[in-house]
Amino acid sequence: MTLPIRPRRLRATPAWRRLVSETHIAPEQLILPMFIREGATEPKPVSSMPGVVQHSLDSLRSALAHAASLGVGGVMLFGVPLHKDATGTGASDPDGILQVATRIAASEVGDALVVQTDLCLDEFTDHGHCGVLDARGAVDNDATLERYVAMALAQAEAGSALLGLSGMMDGQTAALRAALDAAGHTDVALLAYAAKYASAFYGPFREAVDSSLVGDRKTYQMDPANRREGAREVALDVAEGADIVMVKPALPYLDVLADAAAASPVPVWAYQVSGEYAMIEAAAANGWIDRDRAIDESLISIRRAGADAILTYWAAEVAERWAR
Repeated sequence: MTLPIRPRRLRATPAWRRLVSETHIAPEQLILPMFIREGATEPKPVSSMPGVVQHSLDSLRSALAHAASLGVGGVMLFGVPLHKDATGTGASDPDGILQVATRIAASEVGDALVVQTDLCLDEFTDHGHCGVLDARGAVDNDATLERYVAMALAQAEAGSALLGLSGMMDGQTAALRAALDAAGHTDVALLAYAAKYASAFYGPFREAVDSSLVGDRKTYQMDPANRREGAREVALDVAEGADIVMVKPALPYLDVLADAAAASPVPVWAYQVSGEYAMIEAAAANGWIDRDRAIDESLISIRRAGADAILTYWAAEVAERWAR
């Protein structure tokens, strides 16, 4: 006699479901992106991202301490400067907002979590692109690498433990590894945003960093139609010395994430970007979905696809909720 196959036996109770769950998330696998606004005296809400703010230096200190107390894995810092110019000189200024914030974070919570900094020019340029423009208005790859080197050295000197290379310039990982090593910063790790797509889901982020961008970034960020290219970009960054590689955005590119996780010899992270956050918040605010369940399901799906860690604006909230 053939015995009946009944998978439902293992779903019968919460205890059973916990016991046989294939995918788990812990606070240390979450990284909290944070925006710090130069000259701010109090936090400024980001209207398109309910619950997210541009921090003042004082509110940054309290938010850092809170994140550390919850056991999240790290924070990714973004600077929002008062002044911008064509080459983003504020990005490498030792006294620029990002370096000031980094010194605070490294000093106050650097032993408790991994302090990470965004290494890209878009927040600091008056044209909003991630690189230096040439006479034709196109991004000059090699001139941009020179600026990235200056940024890398400034961020490392400020105390960043991990540089997030989000600009998508060719050769950026190799150039920055060589520069850091030559300057004695051999312990500073590199997170290569290897498969970063030219996505519509970055819209709210541009408000969060007061972006000046007009147009798009399709000449250096990846075409959403391309899956194999994502694997190629990951392999290139690994070969250039990346310590970790990133897929961004997360939910629309779970296939690319799974490919990267299957092939990469280094950890693979994913960034649950501002548009993903805003969609769930907006739908929940309208009563269309269960907010907490949707947040948890989205994070589980990213982990299930292979992410070793996730950058998410819900990192502190989720860690706090799970601790209850």
